[in-house]
Amino acid sequence: MTQDAAHASHQPYGTPEVPRVAVRGEARLEVDPEIARIGITVNARGTDRRTALEDLTRRNNTVLDLIKSHGDTVEKLETGALSITPELTRHGRAERVRAYHGRVHITAELSDFTTLGELTTRLADLELTQVDGPWWALRPTSPAHGEARRQAVLEAVQRAREYAEALGARLAALVELADLGAENAAPFAPAPGGSGMRTMAFSTTEDAGPPPLDLEPQRQTVHAQVNARFTMTPPQL
Repeated sequence: MTQDAAHASHQPYGTPEVPRVAVRGEARLEVDPEIARIGITVNARGTDRRTALEDLTRRNNTVLDLIKSHGDTVEKLETGALSITPELTRHGRAERVRAYHGRVHITAELSDFTTLGELTTRLADLELTQVDGPWWALRPTSPAHGEARRQAVLEAVQRAREYAEALGARLAALVELADLGAENAAPFAPAPGGSGMRTMAFSTTEDAGPPPLDLEPQRQTVHAQVNARFTMTPPQL
């Protein structure tokens, strides 16, 4: 690298002898989801606190046993909030407890979508059990993220090369490559629909049959953007 080129590489805008071109590379991929999450809410109601709690415990154990019976296809199983709430009613001037309502939230994450359809149907058929989801997603370590970043870099190089060739020049060196936002750039606005999650909810009692389910996996959008700066040879103007 000549002294002028070395000097230009440290300047924000380059020099006439070593011009600089700045571009943005973008990539957007549509890929199949890798995991699906469902939320399960188990309910109970009793005229006294002990009855409500016993019913809630029994139904919660039934749900957990059913989910665990699907083995390694269930990658994550977590219990969230638990509540026992009194239902008050007025009796003259005083308030009395009419009933107790119990509720517990469970989240399950599965990688086998055939198992997902079967499990969701069986859960929705349980007594006083609500199922929400599925929410489709990619793992943070999915190769799709890396592929999107690679394509964004390739697009940045191609775009910069086309600018240089339009001026009768050619690219000389890469000066900087940065993720969007790494240098206070405006954040990327995702496409409408976000991560492309689909939601369904079922609330059943023991007498209701399982509703028809449509668990066709929804494809996910993976996007990447980079800012790149290059030096190029003097243009032929």
